[in-house]
Amino acid sequence: ALSVSRAALLPPPGGPGDAAGQALPVENRPFASYGSALHITLPQPPRAGQLLTLLIDYEAGEGPGVCWLAPEQTAGKQKPYMYTQGQAVLNRSFFPCFDTPSVKFTYSATVKVPEGFTAVMSATSWEKQKDNTFVFKMSQPIPSYLVALVVGDIVSADVGPRSRVWAEPCLIEAAKKEYDGVIEEFLVVGEKLFGPYVWGRYDILFMPPSFPFGGMENPCLTFVTPCLLAGDRSLADVIIHEISHSWFGNLVTNATWGEFWLNEGFTMYAQRRISTEVYGLPYTCLEAATGRALLRQHMDATGEDHPLNRLRVVIEPGFCLFLGVNPDDTYNETPYEKGYCFVSYLAHLVGDQSKFDAFLQAYVNRFKFQSITADDTLGFFLEYFPELKEKGVDSIPGFEFDRWLNTPGWPPYLPDLSPGQQLMKPADELAELWAADGLNMEAIESVDIMGWRTYQLVYFLDKVLQKSPLPEGNVERLSKMYPKISKAQNAELRLRWCQIILKNNLEAEYSKVKDFLHSQGKQKYTLPLYRAMWGGSEAARALAMEIFSATAPQLHVNVQNYVKKILGLQVAE
Repeated sequence: ALSVSRAALLPPPGGPGDAAGQALPVENRPFASYGSALHITLPQPPRAGQLLTLLIDYEAGEGPGVCWLAPEQTAGKQKPYMYTQGQAVLNRSFFPCFDTPSVKFTYSATVKVPEGFTAVMSATSWEKQKDNTFVFKMSQPIPSYLVALVVGDIVSADVGPRSRVWAEPCLIEAAKKEYDGVIEEFLVVGEKLFGPYVWGRYDILFMPPSFPFGGMENPCLTFVTPCLLAGDRSLADVIIHEISHSWFGNLVTNATWGEFWLNEGFTMYAQRRISTEVYGLPYTCLEAATGRALLRQHMDATGEDHPLNRLRVVIEPGFCLFLGVNPDDTYNETPYEKGYCFVSYLAHLVGDQSKFDAFLQAYVNRFKFQSITADDTLGFFLEYFPELKEKGVDSIPGFEFDRWLNTPGWPPYLPDLSPGQQLMKPADELAELWAADGLNMEAIESVDIMGWRTYQLVYFLDKVLQKSPLPEGNVERLSKMYPKISKAQNAELRLRWCQIILKNNLEAEYSKVKDFLHSQGKQKYTLPLYRAMWGGSEAARALAMEIFSATAPQLHVNVQNYVKKILGLQVAE
């Protein structure tokens, strides 16, 4: 994927010596199934602390970290597009690097692109020069997986004092409308809770519809799915997760991928702290309840004692977890939701929210720009709260820190989500009414769902899905009664409505499944629908084949392969 043609040792800046440098022997040695080791022999052993400048000539572009989109895979359908996706270990196919989150560095880049295209990177500064050349500089140290580049037909619009949205021209108006003024509010709350935002700008890039992920927290420039453009700001809170990575993940980073929960568990906790300040506790508890349900589904599917269901995962050399390296190890809720439960447990031990908030700020300040292990985190926690250390909170039977980290299974402690009950109870009751044999229309009509926000509707639809198939005719009535749901543009609602259509085999609305899968290629929405179609009627299976043959070219290659597996088609090596 990446071929190195030459390496040279350059003279020290301003010192004597040949500017072209001294050529050095280079060899590729086996390392793992996902990359090889580049060995460069120096003329003499370096001294400790000595600064070396190496020049490496290489060519890249074929590897899994560099994605080339044909025009039909973009929103505008006119011009090609290119982006990189580094997490977890894919940037080694984009440039030679120490591709581990334990090493951080600053970088600069000069990118020349054809006329009619714009380049953007995850960098603190960028400048356009003549000949369509862009110069970038990241002045804060970051791990390799956060270096990101996009080249496409993209434009930008300001949406706040330190934020702009980037998108293809056909999406820019929608992006500006959806996010104008929103991001700054989230950033200000984040700074109040976790300390200064150190990255300068916070821009958002709306990716083409084939982007397989919800978001990628590249510093200064978060990449997100265009599914977040719901038209009514109802999914803006997804951005809170990516903003929270500005402190947890990007500033304080897991030193190994085996402790990914340090990035994601703390980010989930931070996201829900910001959400509580902005949207209130009941709504945040409801969102957390949908997260807990996803964790339950995941653990039921894999079995609780599956080795991936612990927070400290042993990653064998040559085996890699997370994000598209090995398609069988798909996205896993454990580091997110079980990690969130562990951080919530630490807050519960402290017993005072403002004291725990102060700890989080001290934690970020202590470890900023570093890569750390769980032992560093928990050691600092006990040092910060000596009275808890004295009480031996790390070894309370059943809740030992060691058990949290190393034993697979359901979290030993679950935070109290009962404030969400005031939103869940009406949704539970309404789902019961719709699942009944004879519909009690009077009771149904007395519930007004017009004021319900996204996660309350999502919670309601999850309950309807659990109770499906519903008695004959009920889904048709539900569809007519709630156009807010059956005609929604919101991707989270569309996903669940499509799942309900398939579970109830409502052929009259198959076109909605088709439209949704034609409109986007996000993995989290695409795969569940193909599984539902393939597990359904003959007509549903035929629908799956029809949609896939029409949309395959616009999907990310990993997602194409996952779908082929579901449909029992041959996967190209």
